[in-house]
Amino acid sequence: MFWLLFCIFFAACLGAGVTGGLFPPGPWYRALNKPSWTPPDWVFPVTWMVLYACMAIAGARAAMAEDNAIAMAFWAMQIAFNGLWTPVFFGLRNIRLGMAVIGVLWVTVLSAMLALWQVDMIAGVLFVPYLIWVTIAAALNAEVWRLNRDEAAKGTVAAE
Repeated sequence: MFWLLFCIFFAACLGAGVTGGLFPPGPWYRALNKPSWTPPDWVFPVTWMVLYACMAIAGARAAMAEDNAIAMAFWAMQIAFNGLWTPVFFGLRNIRLGMAVIGVLWVTVLSAMLALWQVDMIAGVLFVPYLIWVTIAAALNAEVWRLNRDEAAKGTVAAE
């Protein structure tokens, strides 16, 4: 049963992750000013695959636990906001709205982590690296916003 649940949760993660392929950073993002501590491009897909595996394991473990309703609700909420950020930031090229989405994502990841912890400690621990990565991503989004005030003020930009 665990492996079936893992596959279902992993498919949900990949569904959210495919937005990266549908809305790649492209020339618009490369032209933005970014902080010196921006990770190299190859770090993002590698990190996300590891995080998606951890998230799927956490989801599968919690799904098998009793009294898991709140944890499962927060798991669903965080994956929805996870999948929303890329189309907003890279698709709409809306840095400010991306900041709002990632702020909500951070809160939902924290809430999911705490709720998962209540039903299965290992599931909660598996969300710790995810919360750290979303914290880094939020800081990066904020710094890109700060460094590109004129671009951010445009809001939504038509695709090239």
